[in-house]
Amino acid sequence: MELRAEHERWIDERETRVWGEWGVATLAATHWLTTEPTAVDGLPGLWSVSDGEVHGDGVRLAPGQQFEAEGLLLRGFSRDGSIALRVLDPGAPAARGISSIERFEFSEAARLRGRVRSAATTAETRSVDDHAATQSFDAIVELEWEGEPFSLTVQEDDGWYFAAFADGTAGAESHAFRFIRFPVPADGEAVVDFNRAYLPPCAFSDHYVCVMPVPGNRWPVPIRAGERLVR
Repeated sequence: MELRAEHERWIDERETRVWGEWGVATLAATHWLTTEPTAVDGLPGLWSVSDGEVHGDGVRLAPGQQFEAEGLLLRGFSRDGSIALRVLDPGAPAARGISSIERFEFSEAARLRGRVRSAATTAETRSVDDHAATQSFDAIVELEWEGEPFSLTVQEDDGWYFAAFADGTAGAESHAFRFIRFPVPADGEAVVDFNRAYLPPCAFSDHYVCVMPVPGNRWPVPIRAGERLVR
């Protein structure tokens, strides 16, 4: 019961992060800017990039900085040296006709234990907008689901492992791919709770540029746990 209660608390926090004020689902636009001042739909003035910052209508935003104006949240964003202005709008989810997350049933069996192998490497990745990049990965976690072995190539971030993956449900029973985060273990044995597999931001808005799973994180094994689809 405690595991289920913890999971319900996790769901509550997740719902707030997605549907709350300025949540994941509120991204309405990502405008890639250049040094040439240009008009941006729905915003006054002209917008451009200078010294690695967004400039426009008296606003300057470095990547990660944000500014609230006229019911919208403006946020600086960067990728591989390119700079964008992101616009978050509380009305965006309703405009897209989305309001909820569909989930698989909670299952204690979906909490898998896996052996961690350090495997510092790089791999070419693709984003949903077909942007190619080279990313670093830190380890491989070897797992088994219903007798089927598979592995998860992960990146480490402040005490957590992160990965994008596509299992046997992807594209049919669930979104094309999903994300998973779990604590870096101290003893080499990780606990990967697929009940906490979650939808990438691009499932809620086409204006995100999510990185898709590397080939090693695509498996025929169907993992019916965690978030499935946006409704």
